[in-house]
Amino acid sequence: MARQIKLNQIGNHMQDQVLTLVRATTLEWEARVKVQTPVDTGRLRGAWQSNVQGFVGEVTNNVEYAEPVCYGTNASLPPSWGGRYRTKQGTVPGFPEIIGKELEGWSQSEYQRILRRT
Repeated sequence: MARQIKLNQIGNHMQDQVLTLVRATTLEWEARVKVQTPVDTGRLRGAWQSNVQGFVGEVTNNVEYAEPVCYGTNASLPPSWGGRYRTKQGTVPGFPEIIGKELEGWSQSEYQRILRRT
């Protein structure tokens, strides 16, 4: 049997579902980016943090070489890389953007799962 929601409760119901989706997508992005982050000492991988405030989810990393390592820019690469982009696990430059694109489809199916639960 389908769940019945009063008209005056639809807004709150939808808001709760979208907030759940924002939290789930943010945490999924953080988990995926951690797995894909190249590891030398583990400092970069361990520095990922997520924060969800309302309808906005944010994943950040405050390590000074996070951007060069994630996006393949030569400036400020870790000294152990000898000035060129290379990773032990074959990570490709721009992997955070690739993860973001993958999460577009993931979030749609996650939303359908959230709808079925409620």
